Amino acid sequence: MEIKEILSYYLNTDSNILEVSFRTIEDNDDVLRNDQIDYTLVTEYGYLLETDSFDFFGADSDEDEIDKEEVELDEDMLITFLNEYYTINSNSIPKSEIY
Repeated sequence: MEIKEILSYYLNTDSNILEVSFRTIEDNDDVLRNDQIDYTLVTEYGYLLETDSFDFFGADSDEDEIDKEEVELDEDMLITFLNEYYTINSNSIPKSEIY
């Protein structure tokens, strides 16, 4: 199994859980796989997925701000990590779902 693309991801910084949706090279375009992974495993595997995010517009605006800051991850490194993680933990590969 090899991951072809990341459809979405979200790192819940409160629970330290990475929620990810992806497709493997075996999956059709109408299929996706969802998983929740303890983010501490990322560092245990030796990966650093977080990227530097820049605030080009400044944080001084008076508009309503998002309660939780979304963490931006390097998707190429995320794919590499997931491929290694699922190679080692083949029983953890999520089942495909049609959407």
